[in-house]
Amino acid sequence: MRILHILDHSIPLHSGYTFRTAAILREQRALGWETFHLTSPKQGQCAAAHEEVDGLDFYRCPVPPAGPAGLNEWRLIRTTEQRLEALVRELKPDVIHAHSPVLNAIPAIRVGRRLGVPVVYEIRAFWEDAAVDHGTTSEGSLRYRATRALETWAIKRVDHVFTICEGLRRDIVARGVADSKVTVIPNAVDVEGFQLSGTPDAALKAKLGLAGCTVLGFVGSFYAYEGLDLLLDAFAALHASQPDLRVLLVGGGAQDANLKAQAERLGIADKVVFTGRVPHAEVSRYYDLIDLLAYPRHSMRLTELVTPLKPLEAMAQGRIFVASDVGGHKELIRDGETGRLFAAGQVPALVASIQDMLAHRERWPAMRTAGRHFVEEVRNWKNSVANYKAVYGRLAPKAAA
Repeated sequence: MRILHILDHSIPLHSGYTFRTAAILREQRALGWETFHLTSPKQGQCAAAHEEVDGLDFYRCPVPPAGPAGLNEWRLIRTTEQRLEALVRELKPDVIHAHSPVLNAIPAIRVGRRLGVPVVYEIRAFWEDAAVDHGTTSEGSLRYRATRALETWAIKRVDHVFTICEGLRRDIVARGVADSKVTVIPNAVDVEGFQLSGTPDAALKAKLGLAGCTVLGFVGSFYAYEGLDLLLDAFAALHASQPDLRVLLVGGGAQDANLKAQAERLGIADKVVFTGRVPHAEVSRYYDLIDLLAYPRHSMRLTELVTPLKPLEAMAQGRIFVASDVGGHKELIRDGETGRLFAAGQVPALVASIQDMLAHRERWPAMRTAGRHFVEEVRNWKNSVANYKAVYGRLAPKAAA
């Protein structure tokens, strides 16, 4: 079985998208399949048109000149299509597998039709909903409706649709796609790649001004939908009665400046530590400093439909966390068993959940055990990737034989 994947971006860039991709590719190869990987121009300028990263080969697209909205997207599609067609003719894949966004699905559909290769499209989130969070459009706007229509056009024309969770699957089926044409490949973790949380590095903790403190924290990208503004509001309500409490925010992103300004306004800037982005190999050292993780995502279409990776990674490491009760979290987290859920968008509810978790640490060992068991037995990549087999086999029966 030869599968040609088309990706928005890949390692060495770091994101939930690239980590999911790398895990899928490695597990597919473990099944004996040949995988080939093309990244879109959104990867950026690369040193070579074909390069190896962490044992995986990636074909790169050239980056076209930037243009106005609409025309720019068309240039991205055309550039990807030209590179893809050349690769399909050269590599002769059995299946073309496009991954979000729809800018990758459109060239896949066009090339697949011309060359007679089946096409599948894997939706990790809807492009229009991501644009709302990034502030480039609003829900219901002309651009939003046009992008939604484009996604619907694509999913009705591919041979099969994969997606990452039940929330997205229901939305896809509601657009008029047969239930039998949609398969969930759940977000998961490579359990072997995560060790149970370790002893905090005393020197690092002292360097960050966290010695002797109880630490609330978040590790990841600072997108608006992550709800870190709620965490700061909750901390402002907590710290007066708990003077040893601190917040550790590891990472960076679009909301970095806003969060720092908010901490200043709330008078808590000296108790909130912003580390900036840290090397991936160092991330576990920072996780070890955090007593209680927080995932206070705001409720919006993106977070209600899409399941994140972070809670699963926390469970794999035996870490304790609170999370908002958006749909993407409720699909992953068993309240009171593997984590604690609170009412999304409600600062008092977040405050109460943090207070309850810190007051009842005797519950933590059982929660650690339950979370680790969940990812070991259910949410691991071997289980998830097995869901591709039947679809690939139906679309390319000779290759699967």
